[in-house]
Amino acid sequence: MRSSASRSPNGSVVMPQRKVVGTSTALVILGSIVLVSGCSKLTFVRQDTSRGDYEQVAHEVHIDPKNNAHDTAYTMTQVAQSRLMSGNAQGAVDAAERALKAEPDNIEAHSLLALGLDALGRSRDAGPHHRRAAELAPDRGALLNNYGIWLCSNGQAAASLDWFDRAAAAAGYETPDAALANGAACALQAGQGARAERYARQAIAASPANPLALQTLAHIEFNAGHGLEARAFIERRLAAAAADPETLQLASQIEQSLGDTAAAARYGQRLRTEFPPDSRPVGEK
Repeated sequence: MRSSASRSPNGSVVMPQRKVVGTSTALVILGSIVLVSGCSKLTFVRQDTSRGDYEQVAHEVHIDPKNNAHDTAYTMTQVAQSRLMSGNAQGAVDAAERALKAEPDNIEAHSLLALGLDALGRSRDAGPHHRRAAELAPDRGALLNNYGIWLCSNGQAAASLDWFDRAAAAAGYETPDAALANGAACALQAGQGARAERYARQAIAASPANPLALQTLAHIEFNAGHGLEARAFIERRLAAAAADPETLQLASQIEQSLGDTAAAARYGQRLRTEFPPDSRPVGEK
């Protein structure tokens, strides 16, 4: 499995922003939550982290030879970084494991190993390394955010919220709105609606076009029976980023609830045309 990466001006590995998409329709983390988007047979759209609808922001892995206690660990983190950037996830895992053998508390090695394992679909194995990287670097928002994502996408939505709080508050973290949007999605998944709304509104105050925060607010308003408000948020969501199946399904449900069957049908037609059932993961058809 290959994934692209780039190098930031300071030489760090930067993995692209992505949604972590799972496979359940019931309800996307950047989980599903669609936050998204899936739909439920019930009146309300329920979020399900198994779909992975969170904003996983750029992972930055800082390499500083002056602070590496062991030459082997430093060398192997460089190798792991290079392999991850080229899409060689298994090679990155192998190199990161060698780095950790030499230096068990190497932050970059834990982060690179977690990223490589995630890319290989080995989420369960990645979790402890996401956590260790976050524990070793409590001031690095990206690492805190990523561990929060891991928790939420692995059935621990409530436990993830503290990590998103820490990420958003981390000094120097350039995208706190991503952590807040993730917190909103996961709070909703955890049944904490008021907290979800607070996070989402903070996220759009910082970044008015944050798609995940807008979609979460559309869910909240729809679930509360506020169709016009839900419509306003889902329209902003559709203007902010490309549509996905969950967004179109929610938009159709909102219009149906408002009695605009023509608009609901148009969204339904887009869903079938742009995302044919055979192209969707099991559970989303």
